[in-house]
Amino acid sequence: MGTLLAQFGSGQVLLSMMWFFLFFIWIWLLITVFGDIFRSHDLGGGAKALWVLFVVFLPYLGVFVYLIARGSKMQEHAVQSAQAHDQAAREYIRSVSASPADELSKLADLKAQGVLDDAEFERLKAKALAG
Repeated sequence: MGTLLAQFGSGQVLLSMMWFFLFFIWIWLLITVFGDIFRSHDLGGGAKALWVLFVVFLPYLGVFVYLIARGSKMQEHAVQSAQAHDQAAREYIRSVSASPADELSKLADLKAQGVLDDAEFERLKAKALAG
């Protein structure tokens, strides 16, 4: 037991941790590259298949070449995706948190157009003001 602990000193622990983190980063990089290959609308099916084969059969070279050749496109895709998520979140928040003033103005427009009668307008107005 003592020789095992002497063999596995603090330097070996740090080296093992470094290799683990490098392996984790490599897996993350592969997932990112494959995700970008399949998310790219500017690549056709054949080009996607060639990139996948290149990355699968020559992983280090394939990822390195992909990052050089399409790194700027990866950035554009990430920005577009972030903007789309931000816009969707804003639209959802806007749809969920409509203020009572907005609701009342919509109801007043509907009443002015003749879609709502006075009783229905008052009922919906009370509902909008209640929350």
